[in-house]
Amino acid sequence: MAMDEHIAEAIGRPDLVRLDDRLLCLRFETMKVVSALAAVRRLLETGAVRRGDTLLDSSSGIYAYALALACHRYGMRCHIVGSTTVDRTLRIQLAVLGATLEQMEPCSDLKLDQKRRVARVREILAAHPRHHWMRQYHDEIHYLGYEAVARRLREETGTERITLVGGVGSGASTGALAHYLRAAGTEVRLVGVQPYGSVTFGGEHVADPEIIIAGIGSSIPFGNVRHSTYDVVHWTAFDAALSGSVELLRRHAVFAGLSSGAAHLAARWERAQDRERTVVFVAADTGHRYAEDVFARHAEALPLDELAPREVTSQDQLALPWCRMSWNRAPAPLRAVAVG
Repeated sequence: MAMDEHIAEAIGRPDLVRLDDRLLCLRFETMKVVSALAAVRRLLETGAVRRGDTLLDSSSGIYAYALALACHRYGMRCHIVGSTTVDRTLRIQLAVLGATLEQMEPCSDLKLDQKRRVARVREILAAHPRHHWMRQYHDEIHYLGYEAVARRLREETGTERITLVGGVGSGASTGALAHYLRAAGTEVRLVGVQPYGSVTFGGEHVADPEIIIAGIGSSIPFGNVRHSTYDVVHWTAFDAALSGSVELLRRHAVFAGLSSGAAHLAARWERAQDRERTVVFVAADTGHRYAEDVFARHAEALPLDELAPREVTSQDQLALPWCRMSWNRAPAPLRAVAVG
């Protein structure tokens, strides 16, 4: 294997771990590094940006770190309009990497927080038209980095039938992996994981009283989500995802974030529904930022065999703590369609 030229390349390369019979974990240290590196490389190759230009985006945290690494790798400047959720550790990393961060004032309404960040990005672009807005939620350039991951997944699993499970988020992870796997001839059953309160698949009317599972849903429409590629959707509340995360560490020694716990929970269920398929779930990041909010509460985790999703046929039937719906590659709900 060739030596990496930059730490971002190593961070972006996932580990494929067999946890159980027909259950595999695609484990990333920080998943969005994959999409940020490939996107910046393509922008440079096409001449859309030049070395030294400033790349700009809004982020709740993980993409900010990924873009800062990609900018460091390719000699670009990085400016982030950050959510209130960006923690001190990340602020320090961004500063040392040379990225600038504008963090929004505290706000209990995540939808308002997202809208304010986008409005601020537009103000910056008006003042600095040479800045390039990465638009991680809307520009399909962020799909590119997952092609190599899909190729490796296809080669190492050695199977033509995969159930792929993971957070939907911006659409440029599970959606991209499924796209490239299907293009190569793999039969993929795509299972998306959502938090309650997310507009993406019509669950915005159900609130989770605990913390929001970051990164896998949204309170505003995202243009990168290809709804018609998803076969099944799971909605998981904090308590159910906590149980999935704790069991992932306790049984398999995989220390991963809350969205990974939700995907683990859904993947175990899907494996039981079809005994012919290999199930691969995406663990998007490590568990460090959830050490206190999730893992310190490990005594509250329920055995996963005691949990089961409520099967629903429409979003008005959604209820905590866990629901499953056959999406059947339907188009986006009207409120989830991105405009402009």
